[in-house]
Amino acid sequence: MRILVKLGGTLLDNPTERARLTGELAAVANTYQMVVVHGGGKQMTRFLTERGVESKFVDGLRVTSPEVVDAVLKVFAGTVNHELVASFVQSGSLAVGLTGIDAGITETEQLRPELGAVGRVVKSNGELLELLTANRYLPVIACVGGDRQGNIYNVNADQMAVACAAGFRADRLLFLTDVDGVKGPEGPIPTLTPSQCNRLIQMGIATGGMQAKLNAACEGLAKGVGEVIIAPGARTNVVTDILAGEQIGTRLVPEGGS
Repeated sequence: MRILVKLGGTLLDNPTERARLTGELAAVANTYQMVVVHGGGKQMTRFLTERGVESKFVDGLRVTSPEVVDAVLKVFAGTVNHELVASFVQSGSLAVGLTGIDAGITETEQLRPELGAVGRVVKSNGELLELLTANRYLPVIACVGGDRQGNIYNVNADQMAVACAAGFRADRLLFLTDVDGVKGPEGPIPTLTPSQCNRLIQMGIATGGMQAKLNAACEGLAKGVGEVIIAPGARTNVVTDILAGEQIGTRLVPEGGS
């Protein structure tokens, strides 16, 4: 089985949580072919604030000037990526730090001019990921993309995870987040289909970051990912328990799935 795990939120910012989670994921990677994709928005905002750069957002996406592109490389592809890789290595994994630029794992184009260097992935290639995982390496990918003209783009981490999962032909895509799953009017929702996700968005129940996650998850299903799970990364052994069949968080499955 091929698994892609996307990490974000406070899971990346807390050294204790990072060590726990990478230890658990390292154990899973001993059994399954696994790829990790990560963001680091909180670290990015802190880095820019410390340098007197205001973070501006449009539709939830960080406006990315040339100055912010430099920070993207320093924070996402630098500090955050290598802290994660170091933690995985400490846990016994043969972790390899990468971005979407490396070996053309993803090809990206500018999303909208007013956002600056914010990218949209238009193509993904899983050959390097398959080569690495088949030889027991653990790819750890920062949400940085590029094109064939040498441009560098800041890519939404959820969208990067979906693109890499599609290229890698992942059976499962796991979004490990700061929430327990998707919540509806009557509480947590165990299973959703794309049409049900659209209904939650249209009704204004799923908004902001959760709306973005649901849109990304539906895109993943449309691109052939077997199922997508939104689950609480703070829960001990969350990935192991999900793979053992426990109902944790929210499973997103194709129409007619169960």
